[in-house]
Amino acid sequence: MASSESVTVGVAVTVPDPWGEQLQEQRAGFGDSLAWTVPTHITLLPPTQVPARRLAQVDEHLGSVASGVAAFDVVLSGSATFRPVSLTSFVVVDQGARECERLADLVRTGPLSRSLTFPYHPHVTIAVDLSEDAHDRAEAQLADFGLEFSVARIERYELAEHGVWESVAEFPLLAARG
Repeated sequence: MASSESVTVGVAVTVPDPWGEQLQEQRAGFGDSLAWTVPTHITLLPPTQVPARRLAQVDEHLGSVASGVAAFDVVLSGSATFRPVSLTSFVVVDQGARECERLADLVRTGPLSRSLTFPYHPHVTIAVDLSEDAHDRAEAQLADFGLEFSVARIERYELAEHGVWESVAEFPLLAARG
């Protein structure tokens, strides 16, 4: 949660609707109570506390990062898990992972410089901290999932007081050149 002095932010590539919403519905169906608190996404910066007075500097940084990275395509394909290290099941970023890694590295510099608990691995979460059976079911149901979409922007999210992550700023990537 945010206090008046700090804000919890995250930066992500949002999976476009209708697919993002469909994956959210599936996540909720597996019993994940977090399903409706955050849009379906690929995390670039996990939840990070930022002093409220530095948000303009953060947005300037994100604009600079985004304007230096070309738009790219992402292909999501199949499912996997971080078990037993973490009770997390996810859809695999099959294409575009390198671009996401580069973006994440750039985002986590300057005013958003931070270390990570685990090495960065781009993915789309479909289940967190559920029973082993629920994770098995999530992975089985999405084993054949496939989606391709273009990434033209990154978004800064804030954790609202009511517990839902809200997109508050968008930063366009450099237009793809033909």
